[in-house]
Amino acid sequence: MTEDEIIAYARRLEGVTVETASAESGAPEAAWGDSFVYYDAPGSNPEPPDRRWPFATLVVHDYAGFDEASQLNRDSVFRVNVNVGKRRFEELVGYPPSQHGDRRDAPDYAAVDTLLPHPAYGQQGWVSVVNPGGRTAELVRSLLAEARDRTAARHR
Repeated sequence: MTEDEIIAYARRLEGVTVETASAESGAPEAAWGDSFVYYDAPGSNPEPPDRRWPFATLVVHDYAGFDEASQLNRDSVFRVNVNVGKRRFEELVGYPPSQHGDRRDAPDYAAVDTLLPHPAYGQQGWVSVVNPGGRTAELVRSLLAEARDRTAARHR
């Protein structure tokens, strides 16, 4: 599953906008190339850029000193991150997000095609997959749809 396939899938979900950070978008240089998946309620004006929060992201490089555990600076490596919420996080990972701080060092965050807690945002109910493939592609699609539905429900 490629970045482009994930972005195309997300864009097909009702009310979803995907923005890729660039110089043209005014994003900080550290984020260039990363994509942010938002829900914009149909028929409404989107939130101002400084008030929007993505429910998923695609990250293509490490953030030095903050988020390097997935080793995204390897060739052709990216990570999909999805905010799945507390309950779903526990179902998927086996413990609640509140325990992630104590377990943060256990996973190999550089492992590909493996669902893992997000290395930096696991405590907030985010999961991640580096280079989704045969084992995780369908799960990633499902989690994106679930996250979109959860976000849409909050806008009703």
